Amino acid sequence: MSIRVGLAVAAMSPWALAASAGDYPHADEPIGTVEQIYDGKLTPDLAVATFRNIDRLFPSRRVAAGDTPRPLAEKPVDLEAKVSMRIGDKVYDLYDFLALDNVTGMIVLDDGAVVYETYQRGNTPATRWMSMSVAKSVTSTLVGAAIADGFIDGLDAMVVDYVPALEGSAYDGVSVRDVLMMASGVQWNETYTDPGSDRRDLLRAQIAQEPGAAMAVMAALPRAAEPGTLHNYSTGETQVLGEVVHGAVGKPLADYLSEKIWKLYGMEADAYWWLDSPDGVEIGGSGLAATLRDFARFGQFFLDGGVIDGKAVLPEGWTEEAGSPKTMPDGSPLAYGYMWWPGWTEDSIADGAFAAIGIQGQNIYVNPTKRVVIATHMAQPKPLGKEPIDPMAMFDAVVAALR
Repeated sequence: MSIRVGLAVAAMSPWALAASAGDYPHADEPIGTVEQIYDGKLTPDLAVATFRNIDRLFPSRRVAAGDTPRPLAEKPVDLEAKVSMRIGDKVYDLYDFLALDNVTGMIVLDDGAVVYETYQRGNTPATRWMSMSVAKSVTSTLVGAAIADGFIDGLDAMVVDYVPALEGSAYDGVSVRDVLMMASGVQWNETYTDPGSDRRDLLRAQIAQEPGAAMAVMAALPRAAEPGTLHNYSTGETQVLGEVVHGAVGKPLADYLSEKIWKLYGMEADAYWWLDSPDGVEIGGSGLAATLRDFARFGQFFLDGGVIDGKAVLPEGWTEEAGSPKTMPDGSPLAYGYMWWPGWTEDSIADGAFAAIGIQGQNIYVNPTKRVVIATHMAQPKPLGKEPIDPMAMFDAVVAALR
């Protein structure tokens, strides 16, 4: 097991908050802007500094950890010597993956024990890293918790019952299940790098930091199909889902996450979650900053069926349902779960593996058959399409090496 720790450099952003103060090892680094992240216009070092300081980009709310971290047993395995995979006529090992995919942190849990852990580019176990769309899987999990707690009246509950700001919009008649599957039928363009896309409209609303601005963007969208009939990947759907949880439970998502999972499961560090406005609602689709080990613990919580110390936090069968591919009403297959991605390689499909995935290379991989969890932090140069090695294929190779 390799641990590589570096030093931070100077200059504090004017957006710096209490989250970056104290003994956080990267608090004084210069950072870029959120527009540069989505445009893919950050130099490598500036990208790394920005991704580990995202709580300085927007006001953020603390997800409080408890006083007693859940221990992670350590059973090191020399995966750097054992992992090998072939793509076409080329063979890649773990060193290639770390370098080519610009991995800044990777941890592997085998039945809950740490078998491999590495940090690069000056990251440490204390580093909080951006989640991007990994946060979508966290938000969908909070929906499960809210259903188990009786705050949301099941998957067929109507979105507008919890989000009055969407009454009279294309979200009328849309169920919680529809949004979890990103099948609301509401029109959406997710192109990160297109300044005219709906995704960038939502980002501009977030930058404006005006209460209600995000839901105003969502309420103005037209309908493209009947609810539940068309899947269209949309970060906006997750912002709506965050508002559903907030409206249902009557408290911030960060507080609910702390109460239901972060404290009870024994996360070792506070996390921080972007807000749509000062003291506003969390950004449901991105902006959760947490340590690598705590992202891995979240994956282990999911692997354990959403049960903490014998008590179910999620409805029975939720984790299996959330991570499995769905079928649309017309019978067509959907390679998407409840804001989790089912595996797409031969081995991951066979094992029923699935993952929470964020742009620029963030992953929480869960393999329920082989009892393996893998979490990665990466700093790829563009939001999408710049992974020389498919992480899912590498995760297959890691699992194979362990077995």
